[in-house]
Amino acid sequence: MTGKLRLGVNIDHVATIRNARGGEHPDPLRAAQAAERAGADGITAHLREDRRHITDGDIDRLMKGISLPLNLEMAATQEMLRIALAHQPHAACIVPEKREERTTEGGLDAAGQFDALVPIVDQLGAAGIRVSLFIEPSERQVDAALRLGVPVVEFHTGRFASLFADVPGEDAVAELRRITDAVALAAKNGIEAHAGHGLTFDNVVPVAAIPQVAELNIGHFLIGEAIFTGLEASVARMRALMDGAR
Repeated sequence: MTGKLRLGVNIDHVATIRNARGGEHPDPLRAAQAAERAGADGITAHLREDRRHITDGDIDRLMKGISLPLNLEMAATQEMLRIALAHQPHAACIVPEKREERTTEGGLDAAGQFDALVPIVDQLGAAGIRVSLFIEPSERQVDAALRLGVPVVEFHTGRFASLFADVPGEDAVAELRRITDAVALAAKNGIEAHAGHGLTFDNVVPVAAIPQVAELNIGHFLIGEAIFTGLEASVARMRALMDGAR
């Protein structure tokens, strides 16, 4: 794949900070606008069942207040399907969700949940929403995505990120190979490949260098780094690292 590697910035944890105290500050919409100025190509927001960070009102304001495409991360539930169909975001990424988890702990089992996913994927696609699945980098999950007919998959890079060190060991190298092979398999079958979770300035380059990856979605690290450098500087540096990898 040629062309620019896209960067989607997840602004969930701006809302996490806001919700810790209540009120309206810091504003996720303002964060999205800053990310756009710094070179982001899209904005991602995860509307969880418990509304622990992003709220319904945030989705309303993001849909009206940004010019970048909005990628709505959502669980495969009827409530979230109704919300997605009502708002018509550019994309909807179906993710696994456990009420007790702090963050998404792994990829969606698209193979195991195939029958339940069919009507949700079909309705989103029929509404003109680009559907993606957040899955583990495995042949079984790519095959399920292919059978579901989704145009996009996003591969979970959390295990690679946790294994990565200044000098990556054999386990990190093996996990990167697993991601690379899954990306190539998806691309070979006409599915656009994205990647994300746990990516930082230190570990993003090997993933960004995978030629068939079209987009990276990064959130928690960028928001955390923004405390020290500002959000625009944080996003701009990530943008530069990604561009350099290509």
